[in-house]
Amino acid sequence: MKARAGLWHRYGWVAYLAVFLGVVGHATSEFVSVLTGVFGPEVSVWRFAIGALGLVLLCLASPQDRDLLTPLREHGLAIVLLSVFGFAVAYLLFHWALDYATVAQVATTITTMPIFLALVNQWRTGERITPAKWISGIAAVVAIAVLLTDGALAQLAGTGDDLIGMVMTLGSAFFGGAFMILARPYFQKYGALRMTTLSIGIAAVALWIGVGLLFGRWVNFLTLTDRLPQEAAALVAIGLYNTTLTQWLWLGGLAAAPDITRASYLFFLKPVIAALLALFILGQPVTLVDWAAIAVICGAVAAEALWSQRRRA
Repeated sequence: MKARAGLWHRYGWVAYLAVFLGVVGHATSEFVSVLTGVFGPEVSVWRFAIGALGLVLLCLASPQDRDLLTPLREHGLAIVLLSVFGFAVAYLLFHWALDYATVAQVATTITTMPIFLALVNQWRTGERITPAKWISGIAAVVAIAVLLTDGALAQLAGTGDDLIGMVMTLGSAFFGGAFMILARPYFQKYGALRMTTLSIGIAAVALWIGVGLLFGRWVNFLTLTDRLPQEAAALVAIGLYNTTLTQWLWLGGLAAAPDITRASYLFFLKPVIAALLALFILGQPVTLVDWAAIAVICGAVAAEALWSQRRRA
């Protein structure tokens, strides 16, 4: 089967736009999750299960994406392993880390994902990480740490438990970054919608079993209608918007982007978007230190994007 050349593949800027919109969806998930009334790893079970259902419905509505069995028949073991480790394990480690480390520590550490993606991409394809990518990536992570700790970087240094949580988050960042590089050929061959559906669906099953065995929380999806209307609506939103639509745009855009490392650097904008949403929606103040950190993050992303163009010119 030939690789599918859709709109995202024909026009690079469309792929980058899809990735950015996916980052916006990631950035808003924290706001929605607060309203669900669900906490810890159980959040991932709900959002992946509802998100998978939404993706299946999208596939059924698209004639060219209805065949979900062919990818599994041709590359079933690889797709299952990538989905379990790249999604189920990554998200389980991320939410589990919050039991040990602070939100600021976890949120800062997870932003190393684009760096892990670049490292795995270099190992897998031989594409060298340029000095501009190293400098912009490190600068963005440091600025994010300043933004999330409001300038008090000492908050990132913690006890032994904090370090456990941060190591778990690093594992989440590694598995998440490696997934996109290793799964990219399958996304290009079978299409973003089908592969996102399979990945999220397999991860949903793995998460339901994993959270049940490790935490004793066997999620009963039939209780959705028993919840408060606001909580039920939030669970549906975090499933259909923050998972179905967001993951499709994020994964599909990355798979189609001319430079996957550069596209992944848009992930650095996630805390910036969250900070601005907190300012305009929640009315939370943003200090001068925060604004300076936001400027550095945006500048790092822009500088890396313009660097190669300047070199070619």
